[in-house]
Amino acid sequence: MALETWLIKVKKTISHSFATPPSSKKSPAIKKSNVGVLAFEIAGVMSKLLHLWQSLSDKNIARLRGEALCLEGVRKIVSNDDAFLLGLACAELAENLHLAAKSVNRISKKCEDPSLRRFDRFLDEFADSGRDPNNWLMISLKEIEQKMKKLDQFVAATAALHREMDELVALENSRKKSLNLKSRDHNDGSSIVIKEQKILWQRQEVKYLKEKSLWCRSFDTVTSLLARSIFTILARIKLVFGVGNGFLPIPIPLSLPRSVSLSSSSALVYPSENPSSCMFVSGPIVKGENPLAREGFFELNSKFLKPPATTLGAAALSLHYANLIIVMEKMIRSPQLVGVDARDDLYSLLPNSIRFALRARLKGVGFSASDPALAAEWRDALHKILGWLSPLAHNMIKWQSERSFEHQNLVPKTNVLLLQTLYFANQEKAEAAITELLVGLNYIWRFEREMNAKAIFHCSNFS
Repeated sequence: MALETWLIKVKKTISHSFATPPSSKKSPAIKKSNVGVLAFEIAGVMSKLLHLWQSLSDKNIARLRGEALCLEGVRKIVSNDDAFLLGLACAELAENLHLAAKSVNRISKKCEDPSLRRFDRFLDEFADSGRDPNNWLMISLKEIEQKMKKLDQFVAATAALHREMDELVALENSRKKSLNLKSRDHNDGSSIVIKEQKILWQRQEVKYLKEKSLWCRSFDTVTSLLARSIFTILARIKLVFGVGNGFLPIPIPLSLPRSVSLSSSSALVYPSENPSSCMFVSGPIVKGENPLAREGFFELNSKFLKPPATTLGAAALSLHYANLIIVMEKMIRSPQLVGVDARDDLYSLLPNSIRFALRARLKGVGFSASDPALAAEWRDALHKILGWLSPLAHNMIKWQSERSFEHQNLVPKTNVLLLQTLYFANQEKAEAAITELLVGLNYIWRFEREMNAKAIFHCSNFS
């Protein structure tokens, strides 16, 4: 026993002699803050980046070149200049990316990494000169696919977390109501016990999803992933539309596969005799002096999206005319169902410029509209006009609704671009087409009323 006691004392003495003094102890590492409730906003940004990346795929770029630019309405009242239309598409995609980057910039201010806190400066530098000192641009297709898949997983998990948290709140509110009823009616608490168990399970599910989703990720981790995605999407935009840089052009790495190479994507937009021989993205869409030497890439695109003075967008009439065209489309399909009040309501929607043009066209027109052949000709003419004008009107409504305040945090469900709407439509040409629709609608409306009146007259005489 004495030997054991002595050994214990020796052990304590040795342990104390090798113990680190309190003054020399290392301070615990600072735990990086997690994004928490900002996960839902960040998931929205990730969704928009995923949608933007998908819109730049070979398939969608081919559709842009083969369908959107070839819409009859676009060629008639917007522009038949492919370079101008492609410039609009490039500018809008770049503007959408810039809006997402602004959200990322706000998040980056909470990062600990100083380079991430300067995300906005590095992005502008990369956009204007192609310099990437942090190597945020992803090169290999495998890495890009992995990162995009990770974004998609984070978005799905965060969306599931939002649903489960709503369910937890609903269960807790239901429990409160049950407790109030129990205290008032003196009922047994069996239902409350069941609800308590459900709440316990739901809290476990919420906890699991928090760990799986963006909720428990640090600002540095999230911002790094977003920054690399934005740099890669920006490079893709420039690559697809053949936009060069003012100083250092973005090289096209030889390791890039077909899905992100110049020979497959840019050739769909700007085909050349030997695109594979180009080692760098060719110059800007605007010929002459490179405007990036004077203005930044994003600033230049924002200015390019400003509609000319002759367009409906500049006159703030694009949305109004879109609604007007859709109302007329319904009336032309069923003119016999249009009453006098609906006709008057339609007239009240017309701006003065169209009213004056309509009065001039209707001068000298007789009050009788009983010619079936002429009515058939007008129907055919109206359907032809609607065939190319109506798609632009419907696209205008879609574009506006997806970017309204109520839907600003949602991902667009379509790939409608401004060039496919009435926004850049020539005001004079659009109003001429609308006036023609009104003249034809006036005739077939009166024709239907006269035919109905004759039918009623003959029916009454027969009776």
